[in-house]
Order: sequence, then C-alpha cells, then structure tokens
Amino acid sequence: MSWSIHPIRDFPAHSEAWDTLAQGRVGAPFLRSGFIQPAITAFGRGDELLCLYQAEGQLRIAMILSKQGKGMWQTFQPSQLPLGAFLSDGSVDIELAAPGLWHKLPGLCLGLGLTQLDPNFDPRPTDSIKRRSKDYIQTSWVDINGSFDAYWDARGKNLKQNTRKQRNKLQSEGVEPRLECLQAVAEMGTAIEQYGRLESAGWKTADGTAINPENQQGRFYRKMLENFAARGQARVYRYWFGDKVVAMDLCIDDGHVIVILKTTYDESYKAVSPSTLMRQTEFQQLFDEQKFRRIEFYGKVMEWHTRWTEQLREIYHCNLYRFQAVLNLITLRNKLAKQESTQ
Repeated sequence: MSWSIHPIRDFPAHSEAWDTLAQGRVGAPFLRSGFIQPAITAFGRGDELLCLYQAEGQLRIAMILSKQGKGMWQTFQPSQLPLGAFLSDGSVDIELAAPGLWHKLPGLCLGLGLTQLDPNFDPRPTDSIKRRSKDYIQTSWVDINGSFDAYWDARGKNLKQNTRKQRNKLQSEGVEPRLECLQAVAEMGTAIEQYGRLESAGWKTADGTAINPENQQGRFYRKMLENFAARGQARVYRYWFGDKVVAMDLCIDDGHVIVILKTTYDESYKAVSPSTLMRQTEFQQLFDEQKFRRIEFYGKVMEWHTRWTEQLREIYHCNLYRFQAVLNLITLRNKLAKQESTQ
C-alpha cells in the first residue's frame, strides 16, 4: 500500500489507469481523461500533482491536487468540472490512507480538501477528530423510467400550461420549432462557435463568463466535446425557430447517464422560453430512445429545476487534517469570525 506523486505533465502517461478507475463512477463522464486533460490544459496552473494510491497491486485512489497555501492542498476544481478530480474504488478509506500522503507531498502538509463529492460515489462520512464534511449544493436529476407521457403528466400544471401557450403562440406566428442533435467530431467546432454567439449576446458577456471560441473556455469545451464525440458520447442540442438557433445544450454521456453541462438561449426570445421548449422536446426524445437511465443536471438546484424533477441530493466537501490541533484551530477561528460578524 503506497502513494506515488507525479507532476501533472505526466497525466497522459497515467490516463489509461485513471480511466479504468473512473469507469466505476457511472454517471460522471466528466471524470474521464477526455474531460480532465483539456481542463488541466485550459485551467490548470501547471504545478498540480497527480496522486495515485496502490493496494494489492491495484490502483485504488487517484486524484489531482493543487497547493492552496499554508500547508493545505485541494483537489483540482475548475468551475467547469462538476465534481472534484478525485476517484476511488471504495475499498480504502481516504482518511486511513492519508497519513502516507502527508509525507509524500512537498513541504509541510497540514490538510487536504476534497471538493464537491457526490454521495452516489462517495457516501458522506461521519465527522472524526481529523475529518469534517460540509454541505456544498443540492443537485437534481431525472430518472428515465417508463414513457415520456407518464413523466410529463406528473409535471406541475404551470409548466404544462406555459409550454402549451408558448407553442400555440409560435404556431399563430407561423414559427416552426425543431430540435437538432449534433454528435460528430467535425460538428463540435461549429457548435461551440454558435453557442458562444448565443451566450455572448446575453448577461454572461458582462461578467466575463461567456464562451468564446478564442478564449480558454471555448478552447476547452471544443476539445473536450471532440474527445467525447470521438467515442460517440457527446451531444449538442440546437433548438431552432425557423432558420434561427434560439437555444443550445452541451451534453456528454457514459453510455448509461447523460449530463447536461451547459445551457444557453437567445434572450431576445425570452417571452417564449426557448430553453424550456427545447428541454421538453429533448427529454421526450431521450425517453423515447431509452438509451440512458438518468439525466443529470449537476448544478445548484434552481427554481426551474424543480419544475422538471423532485429528485435532490447534497453535494458536499470533505476536509482531512494531519493533526487534530489544526482542526481545533480552524474551528476556533471560524467561531471567532462568526461572533465578530454578529456584533
């Protein structure tokens, strides 16, 4: 049982072993190397470390760590990655394996933050003298069970009435909506350019988070989608009003679960909710197809999510500390800060 530490530039040499471990996380295709490597290239600092834990001749834990200062390390967590870059086959408790890691990481190591863990893969542990977990966000999903008609009948009255009114309005104006699904590698570049134009026309341009083919976001999404498309596991949904694209979804899958990574729409058509109409048709196709067993949103639950599903679960963070005294000091500091904020 031992840890090995590698500079992040060596990730490609270990990607096959990484993916073998990632295959056990059904429903998290974004933890495959086809997502992780472009994310490292686009958003990494270059000083991240790949940490691998072997036991009984098998890779049991793999994670990418970034130094956070003051002796603390954290799993690689760009905002584009729904969960932290952490994999485990579940056979080893990371708290029990951590002491061997403290000695291998460079410099004085006082603690490790495992960010954005999903209880579907990593059941939330109880707190201990050297471990604390905390809530991050609630996320939601849709199970693809039975027919779409049965699923749609179970939706709220407002969603069904609003989509009916919006479709009637479009019909009265002679607008023909249609859904297109792009899956070929050669289509991903054009799809990202089009997605970027839609997103850049909206509010995300103001805060600098919009995708652009020439920025890091755009280059990342294009390369990542091309990687998945090469495996037949990328889908870009485009929703058209006549000859105009008004909404798009960027999705990847692992053959069992499809994940909606990003959605955008033309805000000039906000009155008829093109993203809602797109999702209705998209979900109907997915139910009819019966290829996937679940649709994952993997984002913070918003009001609109609750119109599509009642299913919720808590994504959480878990912090491990080398010494109990470190946890005690952090707990005291947080308590004092809270007292000051209430005075």
